[in-house]
Amino acid sequence: MATINFESYLGNVINNQIVPTATTRHSKNPATGQPLWEVPVASKKDLDDAVGHAREAFKAWSKTSHEERSKLMVAFAEAIEKHTPELINLLTTEQGKPHAVSGMELSMTATWLKTFATMEVKDEVLQDDDEKTIYATFPPIGVCGAIVPWNWPILLGLGKVGPALMTGNTIIMKPSPFTPYCDLKLGEIGASIFPPGVFQVLSGDDSLGPWMSEHPGIDMITFTGSTATGKKVAASCAKTLKRVLLELGGNDAAIVCEDADISKSMPKIATLAFINSGQICMCVKRIYVHEKIYDDFKAAMVDFTKNNIKSGAGTEEGVTVAPIQNENQFNLVKQIYADVDQRGYNVALPGKVVEGKGYLIEPQIVDNPPDDSIIVKEEPFGPIVPLLKWSDDQEVIGRANSLPTALGASVWGKDLARAEKMARQLSAGSVWVNSHFDVAPNVPFGGHKESGWGMEWGMEGFKQYTNSTSLWVWKKVME
Repeated sequence: MATINFESYLGNVINNQIVPTATTRHSKNPATGQPLWEVPVASKKDLDDAVGHAREAFKAWSKTSHEERSKLMVAFAEAIEKHTPELINLLTTEQGKPHAVSGMELSMTATWLKTFATMEVKDEVLQDDDEKTIYATFPPIGVCGAIVPWNWPILLGLGKVGPALMTGNTIIMKPSPFTPYCDLKLGEIGASIFPPGVFQVLSGDDSLGPWMSEHPGIDMITFTGSTATGKKVAASCAKTLKRVLLELGGNDAAIVCEDADISKSMPKIATLAFINSGQICMCVKRIYVHEKIYDDFKAAMVDFTKNNIKSGAGTEEGVTVAPIQNENQFNLVKQIYADVDQRGYNVALPGKVVEGKGYLIEPQIVDNPPDDSIIVKEEPFGPIVPLLKWSDDQEVIGRANSLPTALGASVWGKDLARAEKMARQLSAGSVWVNSHFDVAPNVPFGGHKESGWGMEWGMEGFKQYTNSTSLWVWKKVME
């Protein structure tokens, strides 16, 4: 394998070559606000070249065996594992997340890729009799474009690359302009594994995404990001009627029943509210607590957060709440904190902006704000969470389902029959009982309503990267 220089970003990865660009840009370290390395800004010609190479590579790659694709996918995962220390440091530097969370993302990515390598979409026999056999077949779509977010740039990026390649497509990955560094290096690593044109990475500015979604040579766009941007992507893809897969924002509700074990559930609920500074689409965002245990739960969450949720730079030991990733999001989160203050809502745990530490904001717990407040209705994508009282099962289910987003939700309680009954009534792509944010490479993941179209991962996710063809084979030759 070629040596990877983690402090040099000379160009995009096109056809397994490092291709420089006339224009460059840089991101910032969220912990310091200081500029990082210059990275390429792709032109329309760069995109056209990458698409041309991807279309040419598709001819052979789509015909490779599952065994060959699997071997290369495992080799890719193992190559990433060899560079795990460098990638952890780089991910924390560009994204801001704690080293422990960066390590978790790298570990999950390797597991995901190795699992994808074992998964195969096979023909299905729909009918078989003396006259004919009818198959459902699933050929690859062609050239895919992956538009990747800044909160989990490695897992969510390669979580698209793996299924696309394993189903016989070629793919061009576009990292977020806020976190381009790891994904460019993953492209370099991939260039030492896959045939030219199969996996390419283009870094660009805000123009690159729309160019990709409108490009007639790209057959599918898979996008993870905000609902507002997802709507623009869908409208852009409609111009060429290309396939589009959208994993969008969420505002996950956690319903805590009166029989929940507070001491056992608190570590997970509080951690999953604040991990990665709340910058995960499936973090716990709204916590509905039964009125009989509301005060006890609130006191326990405040105590746990004060004593166990440490704020600081991602390089510091034991940090859970690291800086917000970028200045734009930092300002949005500050506006939500300001709105809570201006409207005089009760605050169980006040958080504050930490001056002189990049984009760091301490966690905040809001005490029973109105259901129509911004902190309840909108996804903050920051370390702030509301606690809300409830008393009736059907009422709280209605409140949990009332928003246009529907990504994840959970129910917590000892009465499993009741908890599961409630869980089955929640509108979300993933629902958990006595847990939250469990994901696995073989389990589909996605959202309902304005949280997305289609599913990632699992066999259902694999099929998103294929066409569906009905094949009729008549056994008797017509005379």
